[in-house]
Amino acid sequence: MSGTAFTYSAGGADCIGYLALPEGDGPCPGVLVSPAFRGLSDMERGSCDRLAAMGYVALGVDYYSGGRETTERAEAAGWMAELQGNRPLLAARMQGALAALTAQPRVAGQKIGAVGYCLGGKSVLDLARSGAEFAAGVTFHGVYDAPPEGSQPMKAALLICDGWDDSLCPPGAKVALAEELTAHCPDWQMLAFGQTGHAFTNPAAAVGNGFGYSAAAERRSWAAMSGFFEEMLRG
Repeated sequence: MSGTAFTYSAGGADCIGYLALPEGDGPCPGVLVSPAFRGLSDMERGSCDRLAAMGYVALGVDYYSGGRETTERAEAAGWMAELQGNRPLLAARMQGALAALTAQPRVAGQKIGAVGYCLGGKSVLDLARSGAEFAAGVTFHGVYDAPPEGSQPMKAALLICDGWDDSLCPPGAKVALAEELTAHCPDWQMLAFGQTGHAFTNPAAAVGNGFGYSAAAERRSWAAMSGFFEEMLRG
């Protein structure tokens, strides 16, 4: 099973995502898949395909717009800095992707979820912080700082999958996120993996300095997400 490139509008720009459909033609819940900071890559497209095989309509998100993707860390860091400095635009890009997924014929009347990796995790949080109407969000080794404008009351239930040793999100950042969610999110949970750093789902991430791939954390976080979506999107 494989998806196709999918163009949609978000935040005043044309975005090139990736749409993966389940077999058959019946209605299905939808899931946004928001990528790590290098842009929508084969890793996230593969996640879309896995979700489609589980019976979800999955849309890979192009929050940079124009289909931008890079293997160069410095280039990706520059793109990320632009969005970090314009959090309303990041939220708008996610709101546009949510609207595009909601408009899919097979998603009509169904619940919507969102999952994000790294910067994509922050984008899922910012979508929830904007007060957007979706049922459930999941972050994998996300980044947690709240936008300067703060949070609206959140409608989505949230699952935070976290590497405890993540150098981008030390314990203080986790506590700050927990306090924010307690104030604004009616249903949240945090699953922290010990001896695990940032990018734990990425097989190419070298272990050290608070980073690194963990096969156990990748497997456990996917299982946690699967159960959470089964409950929140199909329950």
